[in-house]
Amino acid sequence: MPSDSLQPESVPALTPAYRVERSSVHGNGVFAQRDIQPGERIIQYAGREIGWDEAQLRAERQGGPHNHTFFFSLSNGNVVDGGDEGNEARFINHSCEPNCEAIEEEDGTIFIYALHDISKDEELNYSYPLIYEGRHTPAIKKEFACRCGAVNCSGTMLAPKPRKRKPRPASPVDRVPVAATVQIPQPAAAG
Repeated sequence: MPSDSLQPESVPALTPAYRVERSSVHGNGVFAQRDIQPGERIIQYAGREIGWDEAQLRAERQGGPHNHTFFFSLSNGNVVDGGDEGNEARFINHSCEPNCEAIEEEDGTIFIYALHDISKDEELNYSYPLIYEGRHTPAIKKEFACRCGAVNCSGTMLAPKPRKRKPRPASPVDRVPVAATVQIPQPAAAG
């Protein structure tokens, strides 16, 4: 006969892993409601899947690029807009020393997983270097300032712009002519 005092091992999984509340980092944040184990799938990043052009239009209509923080790029070139039919995952703040990571599953859904042990009441965060194709002006950098407070904080949530490589001067090896194919005329057939 089972004892009423014994609890099944799955009880912690019944307790929601997270809650949303005000964050000292920025706006709302997502916090561990209970201890979370490394590799645990915490929450799906939900929202409406849209094309990149539509995402750009939505950001423009809302007054600028700040809405990009709710956009999650997919491998198929589309974007999940967490601000449209999204859930609490859109409130997970960025950190340069994240305790979570976002992984796109084979079916295109995105889930947030714990990178290591996360203690109850600890804020959940992941690194989301945002791609902003326009100039990274001081105003834009301010708009996307990182406030994570990590020792190695980069100061921005923006992904570094790809560096344009300057053409390197030709080295002496590059200047050595490639051997030309020489065609030797065949002797005329005696006739």
